[in-house]
Amino acid sequence: MKLRPLADRVIVKPISDKEATVSGIILPDTVDKEKSEKGEIIAVGPGKTTDEGKIMPLAVKVGDKVLFKKYSPDEFELDGEEYLILSESDLMAVIE
Repeated sequence: MKLRPLADRVIVKPISDKEATVSGIILPDTVDKEKSEKGEIIAVGPGKTTDEGKIMPLAVKVGDKVLFKKYSPDEFELDGEEYLILSESDLMAVIE
């Protein structure tokens, strides 16, 4: 990807949780379903600049799978793929 986030922002590729019935039928995503709150980080910014001018590096790295706040990300599409961009403060946890 040729996209570099600025400051303390990260770019996340959403991970969709495919739902299936007991018999194994996959339920498609519909308009009334909530957006995913999980994703994989594919790019990170350099970090937030403090008042003293120092850069505080992010606590996450490319490849981390994360949980984030439901309504915080901004969505965009690049090369036919959906991505999310959000600040590190909007991330709630790293999935290990």
